[in-house]
Amino acid sequence: MHWTIFGGEGFVGKRLVDILRAQGRDVFVPGRYHTSRDVPERGYGHAIWAIGLTADFRTRPFDTIDAHVGALTPILRENAFESLLYLSSTRIYQHATTACENAAISVNPNDPSDLYNLSKLAGESVCLAATESVRVARLSNIVGAREAQRDTFIGALCREAHNGHILLQSALNSAKDYLWIDDAADVLVKIAERGTQRVYNVGSGRQLSHAEWLAGITEATGATARVLDGAPETTFPSIDVTRVQSEFAFRASDPLARTNEIVMY
Repeated sequence: MHWTIFGGEGFVGKRLVDILRAQGRDVFVPGRYHTSRDVPERGYGHAIWAIGLTADFRTRPFDTIDAHVGALTPILRENAFESLLYLSSTRIYQHATTACENAAISVNPNDPSDLYNLSKLAGESVCLAATESVRVARLSNIVGAREAQRDTFIGALCREAHNGHILLQSALNSAKDYLWIDDAADVLVKIAERGTQRVYNVGSGRQLSHAEWLAGITEATGATARVLDGAPETTFPSIDVTRVQSEFAFRASDPLARTNEIVMY
């Protein structure tokens, strides 16, 4: 069975392409202007929708909706795939009390920061209304080597560290779930091939605090650090990864153990 990675030039998508090709799989990466009219004669095979916006969604609302919903819908309607896995985000649990796959999700369209969550949920909904061969994977915060090159919280800390000093603008006890890129890619392939559920959380199941990240990054780089006075605390509910652990024997590695790779330029 061949594979198609939509968004195969992005951070997660590129790693999926690399891993699949290293396994000898046949992988098609559609170009930026690919449409449902350009379906390969043999179809898409196992498809993964890795197209998305992250840090810049607030300044690009229309592109965000298009990436997470608009461009996806014609592909779903065409149904020229063996399976399709839609990459969503555990950020949708931001206002939830629990973070399991069946949790009720709260969003506020009056809050500009909820545009991302709303667009991902709309993408999930249209996927789950499609055929049973379409699944959803909600990814936690994915980190990898040379994080300083990415527009992420950890990337920003790494860039500041390379300049010698980190000014942390959120409280030390702030915490989120983080997952190493290869762990994520490996289990996403398994979900796409043989997942039995419609929705999966893909995370480590462990909250890493900003204090832990600050300690690891300053030790690796020799940078100094301080916390902004009155810095707010930002926390998310702990991600329930029972489903992916029980079905695929998934056990995440500790991203902090890869700090030397993460801080590399």
